Formats: sequence, structure tokens, C-alpha cells
Amino acid sequence: MIFSDYVKAHTNTYGLDLTDTQIDQLQRFYEQVVTTNEHMNLTGITEPEEFALKHVVDSLSCYDPKYFTKGATVIDLGTGAGFPGVPLGIYDPSLQITLFDSLQKRLRFLDGVIEDLDLQGLQTLHGRAEDLAHQEYRESFDLLTSRAVARLSILLEWGLPYVKVGGYMVALKGSIVQEELEESKRAVSILGGEIVEVKEVTLPTLEDKRAIVYIKKVKPTAKKYPRKPKEIKIKPL
Repeated sequence: MIFSDYVKAHTNTYGLDLTDTQIDQLQRFYEQVVTTNEHMNLTGITEPEEFALKHVVDSLSCYDPKYFTKGATVIDLGTGAGFPGVPLGIYDPSLQITLFDSLQKRLRFLDGVIEDLDLQGLQTLHGRAEDLAHQEYRESFDLLTSRAVARLSILLEWGLPYVKVGGYMVALKGSIVQEELEESKRAVSILGGEIVEVKEVTLPTLEDKRAIVYIKKVKPTAKKYPRKPKEIKIKPL
């Protein structure tokens, strides 16, 4: 089987309905990641089925129309090679997604992907989370997504300042999600958030546990957050 066959099979199993055009876009995205990965460290996962499951289906597992409303503005924090932002943008072209990363070379790669696949709702943004949160991007997005960037207590301080009051932060987490939730209770409250749903995720053929944490922004984040990187890491909320 080729990559597109795995995508079709596993998205169907997970209950996701993709068009032939979307599957073709994901195939081309996969090819670009694998080719570029030969000279730029984008991912350690390049085998077709593993990529389909652990990158594509995993990215799309966070999509829920009650949070991802049509035309919503999304910032994908620490997007890396474009996850979950690019698969989400392919799956729902109405979303206006900003792929945000601190490494310019990754964003140059993603600019090429956006142009090649004609993903008109996507754009890139270069910077550090703790810096741009104090600029015009603060509280300007309906949603923030983030996958495998940091522990939840730290991720909340980086991410919630970008989310509008009434919007949502969507964190894709792994097997220790309960531990992270427990240590994040204070941070959620201080930063103006409220955990509204924790969705357990089981990907087809995989046994490892995953979860999606949906956090609603219920009040503005105090202007002093996020703090400096050193302070965040030494003294998390």
C-alpha cells in the first residue's frame, strides 16, 4: 500500500471523511516532508503507514466542529513540520490557520507547502511564543492548537494569551495527560482558562494512549503573562 491508501483506510476507521482532493493534498504533503527531511530535521517518522497514523490521523483527532467552527482563526503553536496545522487546513479549508514556529527554516519549508498545495487559509508566523504574546497577536485567535511542544502547565502560559475570551486552546497530549492535568490546575485558573473536555484518543492499530484537552478562555489573561522563558521553566505556575 502507498501512503494515500493508508490515509484513506485509517481516516475511514477513525470516522473522518476525506475527499479524493484532500487525500491527494496529504499525499503531496507527505512527499514534501520526506524529501525535505533528507537535509532538514523535520520528523523521525517517514514510513507511509506510521506517518499516516502518527502525523495525519493524530493531527485530525483534535477536530471537533463544536470548537472548530467554520471560518475560525487558529494559531498552531510550535507547528514544526506543520502538525496539526497543515492536516487541519486540508480537512477544513474554511479555517484561517497561522503556523507559528521559532525556526525560520521550517517556516520557509511550510511556505512552499502552502503555495504548492494552494492552501489559501494558511500562513506562517516566525517568533517566540513568549514574545509575540505581548504584541498585536494577543487575544486575537478563536483557537490555539499545539502538539508535543511542552508540558501542559508551561504550554498554558505560552498559549492562552493568544486566545480570545470565549475561544479555546486545544492541546494534543500523550499518555501522562492525567498527571499534566493535575499539575496544571493552578495555571489554568490564573491564566483565565477552564478545562471543558478531555477526550481520550485511540488511533487505529496503535495501543499507546493519547488525549485532547480542550480549554475555554473564560477571562482575559493578566498582562504580565507569559513571563520570561527562564522564569517559566524554573517556576511554572
